[in-house]
Amino acid sequence: MVNSDKSRKTVIGAITSLMAIGYLATAQAAHAADYEKCAGIAAAGKNDCGTPVSSCAGSVKQDHDAHAWVLVPKGTCQKIAGGVVTTDPMNKHGGGVAK
Repeated sequence: MVNSDKSRKTVIGAITSLMAIGYLATAQAAHAADYEKCAGIAAAGKNDCGTPVSSCAGSVKQDHDAHAWVLVPKGTCQKIAGGVVTTDPMNKHGGGVAK
């Protein structure tokens, strides 16, 4: 009887964990859909991730680099002078810099 109880608790714990992971993945995807990558507005060293010319966050050397981007709420980028919504596939972790 004790083994059966432990097994049931283990199974319930595993199912609960899987459900939580699914929920978090869905919530993260929904959260990401509310933001856009805005290029041309980042201060030096404050970009969010890689660009075609840099490999990681915080690596841009000058203010307002045309490739450097930050995540902003959708619709905000158009309101910022110099801001351009970017969909460049190189704007990701690792950027476009050859390894």
